[in-house]
Amino acid sequence: MDYSPLQQQIKQLAQQRDALILAHNYQCDEIQEIADITGDSLALSIAAAATEKQVIVFCGVHFMAESAAILAPDKTVLLPNSAAGCPMADMVTPETLQVMRAQHPGVPVVAYVNTSAAIKALSDICCTSANAVKVVASLPDDEVILIPDRNLGNYIATQVDKKCFLWPGCCPIHDKLTVQQVQKCQAEHPQAICLAHPECPPAVLEHAAHIQSTGGMLEFVRTSSHRQFIIATERGILCQLKKENPDKEFFFPDYAFICKDMKLTTLEDVRACLETLQPQVQVAEEIRLLAQRSLQRMLAIPRD
Repeated sequence: MDYSPLQQQIKQLAQQRDALILAHNYQCDEIQEIADITGDSLALSIAAAATEKQVIVFCGVHFMAESAAILAPDKTVLLPNSAAGCPMADMVTPETLQVMRAQHPGVPVVAYVNTSAAIKALSDICCTSANAVKVVASLPDDEVILIPDRNLGNYIATQVDKKCFLWPGCCPIHDKLTVQQVQKCQAEHPQAICLAHPECPPAVLEHAAHIQSTGGMLEFVRTSSHRQFIIATERGILCQLKKENPDKEFFFPDYAFICKDMKLTTLEDVRACLETLQPQVQVAEEIRLLAQRSLQRMLAIPRD
């Protein structure tokens, strides 16, 4: 790949700092281009836990960098732009979760990784959009509390034989996608297969041929003989889709499908964090140990 001068400088700094650059699939193209690993939350969590590098540069949002700090406490974890947060993660607090636990005593809490370290510490196990159904199905309990995304929770509930208590949170970006937008896109591209992220509303998921995490979408498109796809998720995924499948076409039901938090990180931010080793993301040890337990329980479940 032909890097820009700034990208080349970042790659050189990363080598000097013994740094691993991780980028979520929703990051800007120029960020994904310099990443050592791109992926969804599960893939990046595993990479953060497994790396021998001393520094982890997490190009994503705050809860992701926290997860890396939880799993790799001996590493320096950097979040290039400290303002990059997640509105969904902010929709549940330790206080409100404690209230729900009290309403359903003994029922395990399954926390989507899109939550703070404090919430993970109060939960029994974590999940990502890629493994959520498998995680919930692995539990012996007949009832589960699913936080914080009601749309992901609704999807899980259709796939498992358990009573699911849902938190009323959502991803503001995915949640605003409408059936009318999907139908219009399908009418314009009748040969295209619709892939939807489980954070989309249930009515939207009913119109999707396949429901996948971002990593699942990438894998599906890679191995599919189809040539046209409607992608119902944040548009940052287009970078990897086009890179891996230059002969295929991709359409979005909503071309304003952009997460502003995911787009906050710039190349200048990445360079600055490697130069200064700031801002660092750290988790208090008493919270880290409890949150680590929930994450490790998730990672212990065999992958397909």
